[in-house]
Amino acid sequence: MSTNKIKSYGKSVIETEISGAKKLFKSINSDFAKAISKLAKIKGKVIITGVGKSGHIASKISSTMSSTGTLSQYCSPTDMSHGDLGIIAKNDAIIIISNSGKSEEFRALLDFAKKNKVFVIGITSNAKSTLYKSCDIPLLIPNSKEACSIGLAPTTSTTLSLILGDAICVSLMKVKNFKLSDYKKIHPGGALGANMLQVEDIMHTGKKMPIVKENASMESVIIEMTKKSLGHVAVKNKKNTLIGIITDGDLRRHIKKALLDVNVKEIMSPNPMLICKDELVINTLQKMNSNKITCLFVVNNFKEKKPIGIIHIHDCIRYVN
Repeated sequence: MSTNKIKSYGKSVIETEISGAKKLFKSINSDFAKAISKLAKIKGKVIITGVGKSGHIASKISSTMSSTGTLSQYCSPTDMSHGDLGIIAKNDAIIIISNSGKSEEFRALLDFAKKNKVFVIGITSNAKSTLYKSCDIPLLIPNSKEACSIGLAPTTSTTLSLILGDAICVSLMKVKNFKLSDYKKIHPGGALGANMLQVEDIMHTGKKMPIVKENASMESVIIEMTKKSLGHVAVKNKKNTLIGIITDGDLRRHIKKALLDVNVKEIMSPNPMLICKDELVINTLQKMNSNKITCLFVVNNFKEKKPIGIIHIHDCIRYVN
C-alpha cells in the first residue's frame, strides 16, 4: 500500500473527528453553564464513571479535574454496584459518561443517587436513553460519524467526550478562580514543576538584598555591593521606593580618585528595569538575556516600585536548565 494512501487514511480520521468537534462546539448551551455552576459549589468530590472506553475517558477527565482544583475520583460502575457505592457521599456529585446511555451497569448507580439525593450529570449522545432522562443535567454529545473504517469502534464519540470533559475542567478553573499558585502546590515535581517556578520562589530577600538610601555615601555603596556579592545595589528614597540602581559596571565607568565623594544619584541609573514577584522564572531569564542584564530587583507591582527581593541570572539558570 502506498505512503500517500496511508496518509489519506490518517487525515480522513482526523477530518471526521474535527467535524464532530465542530458540532460539539455548537451544542454548548445553558445546560453546560448550569452543570458548571453546580459543580463549582460541590463541597465534596466529583465521581466520574464510564464503561469500557468511556471508562478510560472518565479516568482521564477525573485526573485532570483533580489537578485543576476540583477534588475528583474515578470509579467503575461495576465496582460501585459491588460495594463501592460506599465512596459516594451526599455532598458529592457524579458524572456518568455513556455514548448509548443504556448501559445496565448504571442502573444501580442512578437508583442510589436518586435515593440519596446525589447530583448527577449525564454525558451521552442518546436523548432517549435512561441516562439522559434520569440524570439531573444531561450534556448531549451530538451524533457524529465514528472515525473507524467500519463505523462502529468508539473513536469520534470518545474524542468528543474527552473534549467536553476538558471544557468542564477548564471552565471550573475559571469559575473557581484557580490560579497558577494553586496549580503549583499540587505539581511540585519534574519539568512541569520547574516551568511553574515564579520569581518569588527563588529571589533573595530581606538582609540578602543590596540596598542603600538615596543619601548614602559611595563608600557604603561599595561595601554593600561587596558584601551581598550580586554586583548590584538598589537606591531607595524615604518612602522606600526604588529610584535607581548602581551596578559594578557603573563603578568601573566612574572610577577616579574622588569617586567616594560623588553623590549616589550621580552614579545610579534611574528608572531601572524591574520584575514582578509572580513572573515565571523562565520568562525572567528570557528578559535578562534579551536585555543583556544579570540582575533584576523584584516588586509586588510596578506601581509601587518598592523592592521586596532581587534575582540573579544564575539563580534562573540553576532552575530552568
